[in-house]
Amino acid sequence: MAKINSLNISKKKSIKKTPVQKVEITLEGLAGDAHSGDWHRMISLLALESVDKMRAAGLNVGPGDFAENITTEGVDLLALPLGTRVRLGQDVIVEITQHGKECHDRCAIYHEAGDCVMPKEGVFAKVEKVGELKTGDIIEVLA
Repeated sequence: MAKINSLNISKKKSIKKTPVQKVEITLEGLAGDAHSGDWHRMISLLALESVDKMRAAGLNVGPGDFAENITTEGVDLLALPLGTRVRLGQDVIVEITQHGKECHDRCAIYHEAGDCVMPKEGVFAKVEKVGELKTGDIIEVLA
């Protein structure tokens, strides 16, 4: 069963995010997060399996260390086509809008961790329906 492993926020961009137990999702993303806004990358998602891959390569990293808002578990994010709608928890619905990203400069995360998996394996989404999320909430792919 797919679930939310970690919810992560930060006040600045390009830094590691701090895990929180619950968060309010607004029409601009995670309340209080630097990446919230009226654009197609309101929320970033990265699989725990991707974080584990970096750990296996010898990096000392965990959820939020790649600046992802939501660390997922048990869902192949990159297999979700653009436009796929995903329910997070009971109420929140997001639409997948982008796979990966171009990394123009080596950010603080790259320098701290020694590598960054987000440009290759992260996905981005925009919010369709708001609500509260908690660590451990279920993830359901809708279509």
